[in-house]
Amino acid sequence: MPLSWNEIRDRSVAFVREWSDESSEDAEAKSFWDAFFHVFGVERRRLAQFEAPVSLVRNAGKTATGYVDLFWKGRLLVEHKSRGKDLDRAYAQAIDYFEGIADRDLPRYVLVSDFARLRLDDLETGERHEFPLKELPKNLRLFGFIAGYEARPPRPQDPVNLAAAERMGKLHDKLKASGYEGHDLEVFLVRLLFCLFADDTGIFQPVQSFREWIENRTSPDGSDLGAKLAQFFQVLNTPNDRRQKNLDEQLAAFAYVNGRLFEERLAIPDFDAGLRTALLDAAGLDWSRISPAIFGGLFQSIMDPKARRNLGAHYTSEENILKLIEPLFLDDLRAELAAAKGNANKLFELQKKLRTLTFLDPACGCGNFLVVAYRELREIELEILRQVEKNRSLDIFHAVQVNVDQFYGIEIEEFPAQIAQVALWLTDHQMNQKVSAEFGLYFARLPLVTSPTIVHGNALRLDWETIVPKDRLTHILGNPPFVGHHLQEPAQKADMLAAIGDAEAVGVLDYVCAWYCIAARFIQGTEVQCAFVSTNSITQGEQVGILWRALLGRSKVSIRFAHRTFRWTNEASGQAAVFCVIIGFCCTEPKARHIYDYETPNSAPQRHSAKFINAYLVDAPWVLVENRTSNLSGMPEMMYGSKPTDGGHFFLSSQEKEAFESHDADAAGLVRRFVGAHEFLHGEVRWVLWLDGVAPAEIRKSPEALRRVEAVRQFRLASKAATTRNYPYSTLFRQVTQPKSDYILIPGHTSENRRFIPFGFLDKSVIVGNSCFSIPGASVSHFGVLTSTMHMAWVRLTCGRLKSDFRYSKDIVYNNFPWPEGPTERQREAIEEGARGVLAAREEFPDATLADLYDLLTMPPVLVKSHHKLDKAVDAAYGYKGKPTDAERVAFLFELYQKYTSLFPTEAKKSKARGGAANRKREK
Repeated sequence: MPLSWNEIRDRSVAFVREWSDESSEDAEAKSFWDAFFHVFGVERRRLAQFEAPVSLVRNAGKTATGYVDLFWKGRLLVEHKSRGKDLDRAYAQAIDYFEGIADRDLPRYVLVSDFARLRLDDLETGERHEFPLKELPKNLRLFGFIAGYEARPPRPQDPVNLAAAERMGKLHDKLKASGYEGHDLEVFLVRLLFCLFADDTGIFQPVQSFREWIENRTSPDGSDLGAKLAQFFQVLNTPNDRRQKNLDEQLAAFAYVNGRLFEERLAIPDFDAGLRTALLDAAGLDWSRISPAIFGGLFQSIMDPKARRNLGAHYTSEENILKLIEPLFLDDLRAELAAAKGNANKLFELQKKLRTLTFLDPACGCGNFLVVAYRELREIELEILRQVEKNRSLDIFHAVQVNVDQFYGIEIEEFPAQIAQVALWLTDHQMNQKVSAEFGLYFARLPLVTSPTIVHGNALRLDWETIVPKDRLTHILGNPPFVGHHLQEPAQKADMLAAIGDAEAVGVLDYVCAWYCIAARFIQGTEVQCAFVSTNSITQGEQVGILWRALLGRSKVSIRFAHRTFRWTNEASGQAAVFCVIIGFCCTEPKARHIYDYETPNSAPQRHSAKFINAYLVDAPWVLVENRTSNLSGMPEMMYGSKPTDGGHFFLSSQEKEAFESHDADAAGLVRRFVGAHEFLHGEVRWVLWLDGVAPAEIRKSPEALRRVEAVRQFRLASKAATTRNYPYSTLFRQVTQPKSDYILIPGHTSENRRFIPFGFLDKSVIVGNSCFSIPGASVSHFGVLTSTMHMAWVRLTCGRLKSDFRYSKDIVYNNFPWPEGPTERQREAIEEGARGVLAAREEFPDATLADLYDLLTMPPVLVKSHHKLDKAVDAAYGYKGKPTDAERVAFLFELYQKYTSLFPTEAKKSKARGGAANRKREK
């Protein structure tokens, strides 16, 4: 066990007194440094070598051997001079040795001295500290890395996380290639992870004694390394009083670990020189800098060669984890800590409360949410201890109360479940290091008496009560799997059916919804607070109504806080775009509600207080907008575009059309302009062979038309879908819904980078494809309302998304949209005038595409102004006088929706005040 700082300080005073007059490098330098290491309770010979030989390249490429005064591989290089010598020259000489040192052995610190002065350079941070020998007692903390006290907070973005995962990946690959694989390999790697971390953080004493044992006590060819590691793991699993009396002294010095980590007997791997080198390369990193919050995900990804190609895209950033845990519990605890400042009784009560908090992550993966939650609890406890210690001395070994046994997890894969448990132990030790540094007494929890409970199993099939009783549980949190309904495997569908119990819902809902349903039922009658990260799809489109009807059919649930759509990011390049929400919920009435809104999915969140939060994550009445086959407000009906299913044989480019009509005089009138979403937005011209209503005799006059029809027939006959194979009309699109009158066109998918979805008027002769919708017979005033900010606020809330792009819907978005109630003729005329102004502004740029005109960066000012004028007219027709924000507009529209549907009372304010339970009762 490392010495206390008080003992180290006493030793340093004696050291200064003994060496204050020494001056001869040759005579006493070695004794000086032996004594220096003794100050920190460490035997120099266990760590560092005097006169370490280094091969150097000199003039004409000749090699020479240099000798480092003192060298501790990977940590420290010392160059010592006689009193009064130039320390700059000593430092330059020390750096010269680097060319002959292997990369994994390069030191972080360079220390030069002439007895009278000490200069320490931290090559990682660039910091330099120089002071006279007599001031060593004041600067002892600079040398905490010698005693095992180094407590640098790990940084998620530190490249060492990636480097460590990559080196473990190489070790994994070499072991697997040798035939050592499966469960034994996974457990073996997790044990090595613990040992490498323990070697750099003071769990093993002295620091880096595990690496030194491998280098000096195993054969360079690796032939005995597997067997010796098996013995090493056995030693770590054996209490000191039960170890053999004649056990190797160096092995006996390693602490008893316990915690069941080294309990299982594994097959012994066969090492060779390459495998031994791979392990030493991994040991050469500074594992004290590893962030358990992200390293687990990185470590897991080494098992998947495809994932490893983009190593780093497979962990969750701490920033995103904090978005969940801060409003779930951390903000309240920090507020309580601030209120308790200076009041010992309140501080004591808050610490007791911390010890009672219990967390379950039912899809914990490698434990990153649990790790960050635990670390933040310990940070709050540490601040409590700081404040209490000002007034009285602490028995630090009993004062620290928060422990890993407050954390529970469920994980369907065995390897990440093992990593999660170890990651929590690693975090515990990192926090213990902070306590040690703060209070000057070495604090470690060895052996590992308490453990987190991480269960390897299927959370959708297990009874959570058997893992942690709900009367002990305080929080459920996590990031369940993102799997869309169309990507789920049969086993996942079966899991969802067991969890949700509604086959119709299972066919539509994303996989994550099963966790919501189980959690909602589990917490009934408790004060447990829950929060999950989810894809934003569950708060948009048809999933909203289906999910919440399934939830509320068996449970009482209130949303306490919500992060609206944001981009799920990490520090890696090449990451997939995932757009998420966070929903915090409980079964009691929340004391306060908050919504975190984002100007764009990449922006920082802005927190707002809310009176109520509905399923769309807005401050508005509880309504569920579901599929509606007809328009709510009696407006012209929307139609789907025509679907070709033709293998491309009906379609022609402009060149093909010209050739077709020039060589086939009978083709005139058979080709029509075609518009899909892409063509409409980007101004591209396509043509289609349109034979609806054309007499068979006319078709037979055109050989090219007949050839294309036959190609369509053959394409459909080869289809896997029986309905396509049996479709009897080879001359027609598979689905024909072409308007008989001029129409408004709505593209089905459009970019998020637009304030408005560009709608347009088209002639009935233009064929509209199935990537669009049409509204035949719509007027200019209809166009004006649909292209307004009011309608776009509704779209952004209720439509589905493809990534973050809009996916317009007829049955959800358009048919449920609440139109203005009885606008006056003057109001209607004002909307028409505004709509014509928008169309006129577009026409000022005949060479620009709609995609260009409506891009956020390139939208012309005249078009912006015309939309602004139109919005004023539409708002006036609605009688809307609220703020110009989506949230305010949508709250207004939901109240109007309530009124139109008559599913709820029109007294929206009473609806908000009575909360979700009352609303659900009305709905039933």
